[in-house]
Amino acid sequence: MEKRTDKMEYLSEDASRDAFRTRLLQWFKENQRELPWRRTREPYPVWISEVMLQQTQVATVIPYFHRFMEHFPTVQALANADLQQVLKVWEGLGYYARARHAHRAAQVIVQERNGRFPTSFAEWKTLPGVGNYIAAAVASIVHGEAVPVVDGNVKRVLARLTDNPTPVNHSRAYAHYFQTASRLLSPEEPGDFNQALMELGATVCLPRNPQCSRCPVATLCAAFQHNLQSELPRRIPRKTVPTYAIAVGVVVHNGQVLITRRKNDGLLGGLWEFPGGKIENGETPEAACKREIQEETGLTVTDLIPLATVNHAYSHFKVNLHVFVCQAQSRKVVLNGATDFKWVAPEELEQFPFPGANRKFFPALMAHFRSTA
Repeated sequence: MEKRTDKMEYLSEDASRDAFRTRLLQWFKENQRELPWRRTREPYPVWISEVMLQQTQVATVIPYFHRFMEHFPTVQALANADLQQVLKVWEGLGYYARARHAHRAAQVIVQERNGRFPTSFAEWKTLPGVGNYIAAAVASIVHGEAVPVVDGNVKRVLARLTDNPTPVNHSRAYAHYFQTASRLLSPEEPGDFNQALMELGATVCLPRNPQCSRCPVATLCAAFQHNLQSELPRRIPRKTVPTYAIAVGVVVHNGQVLITRRKNDGLLGGLWEFPGGKIENGETPEAACKREIQEETGLTVTDLIPLATVNHAYSHFKVNLHVFVCQAQSRKVVLNGATDFKWVAPEELEQFPFPGANRKFFPALMAHFRSTA
């Protein structure tokens, strides 16, 4: 493998930066994907798309974006909606804090700003849930403000372009790559430039097997010149993700099912679920299920029937769910932790927003209810 013998400041000269911008923008204009939020420069749909695109791939976002805009076509419609309705439409997209923040931000725009959207990077950052990434994306695309977007795709592209050794998951990574992105940003077309850089990372400068033969700026890229694509970007090794064993109880009484609602803040905030919790060392799943239901709802349950075992991964941990259907001795619920509860008919469960882990055993649960009807 060829190695460079001296450290260069790649793309530091005006001529090379101009060439980079010209090639990248021309490539983007000819090759950009047809995405629904690119058909407009109106702030509302652009903002919602950027909220959804955080930590989520484009292909996953597209159907959710269409559904969200059908239900909430304006910021006023989103602001006036009930949070439970918003979470239901968002259901399955994950990272539910995004939905809660978007709902709250819409209320701020409508109620505190008289329906006026922010018009600058600094203004956008005052809204709930809007950080550097969303503020920069919307400000550059909608308002033409020359502020760079730095996300995972951009950091990867910049690390390879400039041979930047800073690990992309380091605490100082954003500041390092923001500085580089600021230097390269097209002041005349910041919105298209930001989208082009993200598009390049998403479709060409891939994490594995980058398509350098298709890259419009390969001859300006340090990694390409020195065959370093597999070494860049650098990352700090992640710690092993823990797996937790969880017991979950579908509590039934007189044909109705108990569901409880999580607090609005924190992981999966505002979603409905079936009571349950961690299985302690030396505890059987059945014993844990009875104990957790007692602790969370005050109910005593019997006749536990194993329903399913479900594996589900979150960003920083995994869960192994042991799911049981059980019978409650009464309907008197005393909550400990949850904010609300309902007894609902099995066919009504689809009306409520549930975490993805719960959704995985819904088919087995519905089959169980049909077989016992």
